Amino acid sequence: MSTVVAQDKPFVELKPKDFKGKVDPDWCPGCGDFGVLSSLQKVCAELGRRPHEILTVSGIGCSSNFPGYFNAYGMHTLHGRSLAVATGAKMANHELTVIVTGGDGDGYGIGGNHFTHTARRNVDLTYLVMNNQIYGLTTGQVSPTSCSGMKTKSTPFGSVESPVNPITSAIMNGATFVARGFSGDPKHLMELMKKAIQHKGFALIDVFSPCVTFNHDNDYTFFRPRLKRLEEEGHDPGDWKAACEKAMMWGDKIYIGLFFQKDAPSLDQLEPVLDEGGPLARRPLGLTREQAQRIIKRMM
Repeated sequence: MSTVVAQDKPFVELKPKDFKGKVDPDWCPGCGDFGVLSSLQKVCAELGRRPHEILTVSGIGCSSNFPGYFNAYGMHTLHGRSLAVATGAKMANHELTVIVTGGDGDGYGIGGNHFTHTARRNVDLTYLVMNNQIYGLTTGQVSPTSCSGMKTKSTPFGSVESPVNPITSAIMNGATFVARGFSGDPKHLMELMKKAIQHKGFALIDVFSPCVTFNHDNDYTFFRPRLKRLEEEGHDPGDWKAACEKAMMWGDKIYIGLFFQKDAPSLDQLEPVLDEGGPLARRPLGLTREQAQRIIKRMM
């Protein structure tokens, strides 16, 4: 439970169940996405963020059904386009807490272009990527983060491609908060989520979220003995070079935690039109009621 008294806001008491959506998840039993959903519900309750102050945006995929399972404003958008839609929503109402959810195929493959430009613009979003290293919704094809040699329905003799590294990509593209979590370590993941949501700027958390149905190479038994927390080794999140070096390690030791963080103005802070007058969504349209109705009628 969270009890919060915020400035200019009434007394708020929230529990994780307050963020439970009206639809129950239809993920496979054991799917790592359950851990991500549960962790975010707990974090939003602890932070005292009320449902109407939050927007979740997703693309297409198993994990992109997330907005239906989370009680807040939600948008289930197009494949690979969640960051573009979320950017528009954030700029229209920069007081909203905007959380983008999706998978590795949706975010790093179909939406790779948007990932690059959202990072360089430092849009004030929290991006939770449930990385299962497979296309799960379409029943098991190779994804952008699948390891070389991985055998899938689309690569029966093993993938000949090298996987993308989302951590180094995000850092090099300008993201100001870059972390990696594991759905099988919810307490650690929750700490990362808290920091990401409170961070001003583009925050990526790449979450290892095993697909227990279609990826038997990178399951819980693969990750548990290999994952090491950066925090336990005294890593400096301000050192981008060390962050990239640790992010490229993949073998008997794979790091999770906060790789990189820096302070830089977010896009909404740099946009002059947002300096005063509050969110655009709450400002007068500049049109008469009749003009607005004509536009809406023409578009329907």
